[in-house]
Amino acid sequence: MSSSPLPRSSQFEPWRLFVVYGIVFAILAALLWRLIVLQVITGADYTSQAVENYTKSISIPAQRGIIYDRNGFVLARNIAAYNLVITPANLPDDDADIQRIYRIVSEITGVAAGGPVTDESLEFAKQFSACIDGPPIADMVALGDSIAPYSPVKIKCNITEDTARLVRERSIDLPGVSVEIEPIRDYPTGSLTANVVGFLGPIPAAQEEELKARRFVPNRDKIGYAGVEVSLQDILAGQNGERVIQVDVAGKELRNLEPPIAAESGNNVKLTIDTRLQTAAEASLLEEIRFWNTYLNTIRISSGVVIAMNPKTGEILAMVTYPTYENNRMARIIPSYYYQQLSEDPRRPLLNNAISAEFPPGSVFKLSTATGAFNEGVVTADKIIFAPGQIELCDKFTANEECGASNTRPFVDWIYDTRPEGFGQIDFFHCIAYSSNVCFYKLGGGFEDEIPEGLGIFRLGEYARALGYDRPSGIQLQGEADGLIPDPDWKRITTTEVWSTGDTYIASVGQGYVLATPLQVIMSGATIANGGKLMQPTIVREVTDAEGNVQEVWFNPEDFTVWFAKTGVDSKGDQVKQYVDPANPGKPLAKPPSGSYQISPFVPNVKWDITKTPLIQVFNCDEGFCEAVEGVKKAIAPSTIAAVRAGTRLAVTDPSGTLNKIFTRDYPLAIAVAGKTGTAEYCDDVARTANRCQFGSWPTHSWTMAYAPYEDPEIIVMAFAYNGGEGASVAGPIVARVLQAYFELKAIDIARGAPSSP
Repeated sequence: MSSSPLPRSSQFEPWRLFVVYGIVFAILAALLWRLIVLQVITGADYTSQAVENYTKSISIPAQRGIIYDRNGFVLARNIAAYNLVITPANLPDDDADIQRIYRIVSEITGVAAGGPVTDESLEFAKQFSACIDGPPIADMVALGDSIAPYSPVKIKCNITEDTARLVRERSIDLPGVSVEIEPIRDYPTGSLTANVVGFLGPIPAAQEEELKARRFVPNRDKIGYAGVEVSLQDILAGQNGERVIQVDVAGKELRNLEPPIAAESGNNVKLTIDTRLQTAAEASLLEEIRFWNTYLNTIRISSGVVIAMNPKTGEILAMVTYPTYENNRMARIIPSYYYQQLSEDPRRPLLNNAISAEFPPGSVFKLSTATGAFNEGVVTADKIIFAPGQIELCDKFTANEECGASNTRPFVDWIYDTRPEGFGQIDFFHCIAYSSNVCFYKLGGGFEDEIPEGLGIFRLGEYARALGYDRPSGIQLQGEADGLIPDPDWKRITTTEVWSTGDTYIASVGQGYVLATPLQVIMSGATIANGGKLMQPTIVREVTDAEGNVQEVWFNPEDFTVWFAKTGVDSKGDQVKQYVDPANPGKPLAKPPSGSYQISPFVPNVKWDITKTPLIQVFNCDEGFCEAVEGVKKAIAPSTIAAVRAGTRLAVTDPSGTLNKIFTRDYPLAIAVAGKTGTAEYCDDVARTANRCQFGSWPTHSWTMAYAPYEDPEIIVMAFAYNGGEGASVAGPIVARVLQAYFELKAIDIARGAPSSP
């Protein structure tokens, strides 16, 4: 018996269909919305990300400009350094072949081949920068393969040229191994000119963003750290080029996406330095230091400076500081141990002490006192001054203070120990020639009825500043110190003490609080030698582009910017000369900033002529206390400069002159010479540590400067020896030898028909 199944219900329920349709519609709507978001709303963002993923910018390094001396001798250049590199993507597929390559590279470079790569070994390799010894070859390549397989991995840097040639010869047997050529800085003259030329270093973090905007590449490009390498960075650096390329997911280059931008080489700089004279100056300084340290059987003279300058043009012909450093050791990296050694040396070899160090100038400063005293009528040419070996001077703090035993103390002349009676009756010219301290005490601070009103500290400061003291010179070197010409306000603010007449007496001979850089000292002498014209000191003679075309360049000493003269177009479409700052080329100026001066092509720049420019503030003085006459200034009479020059000449021609023995017996020159010596007492941290600061027997620095020919000077030389003792005995011979070298070099140039480079 069969039975039929029960009939099923055939009634349709619409809500179920609506649910299905609703779900399908919701899914489609979500997909559609997501498509709109991806394609329309955020499409541009994803497109840019996609473009960024396959776009890569490659910086093309620019060649840095070359630095020459005035005769075309190379002081800084770019040379090729060879790095052995391995490109992971170009290695063979077989692991045995890779290991064979690693072993061969290890034999060539001395870097360990390495074993199996582990996570720990990779983490260890990440701690090292390129070219730093540490990880084995296998780990370095594996790390590079995980980041960018088509980017070369540096295995050994700065390999020899022979090694580089060997690697290239075996390139068929070493797939993936190649030699990368990298330019590095080379300094043929090394330590001889390091204080002027300087060195390069990596881009500091503080400047990274600014320089990246100018296409510099951190961790690759270097910038100047010292000397003209830093002060003329924008002239020497050039402009990096750029290639925008397409790469695949592994980093392999496919094609250019934009036309490449070629790199622009940096400009070349010719300095005013004469390397031959620089060599002679360094040899003279080191020979004198060696002689005295050997003679005294102790390291008495620890440092020194020599500067040679053309007083008529301001060109620095030689600038030597000792000790210095070897800038070639900074060419690839700055060794931390070497840099620390230099930084901790109390003689500060990293600094250019010719411009950065401040010392009491001693008697070379007397030219300022002499100029002021003669110009103010404190002394005349026929005035006879009594200069005993010692005088009693009243040290007053107020104009009304009475003189007595409590505030009167002896002031001695430098000759007192060997000649207690002093120089006796002498005139103004012999005050300079003999460098009599007593005479200058009287000229600076006055003395009883003999010189009722001395020059005074305010007027002394005016004349010192007119000769170049108390402010940076504006030379194209960074780190220049101000020096110091003190006054009552400075002393009250700095020491909370009141100025006294004793301070004025001491300042009149370049002692006490007076400080100066060696460059300021030679500027003061150059101003006198040049008849009152103070020329802008310069170390740059010419700037040329890569093709040798001379560029018109201006320099602003306020912020060390340089301005290139270019031809531009004004708002009317006319061609005009514009001045462009390489660091901000989009904002040219119609003229260089105020205070700028031209450095290329070379033009002698007169800072001021003290016989024409009213620089000297007029004061009304009474008993050494002066009050400025507001708005009234004056120039210095040419007769004053002539009188001071006559005194410097007498220092050589008079048998008792401080430079007579040097230039008439020890180092006679057929050319008329004039100059001034200086022996400056001091007591600094180094002297205190060495227990040299003994009252009445202070240690002394040695100074001398001299210029020639006297009638029409073309060179002035200044020498400074730290803790050297008497100026004429130590610094004098250095100056004499440098002058001899200058005129011998000039004679050689004339004999061979070449223009005299100095």
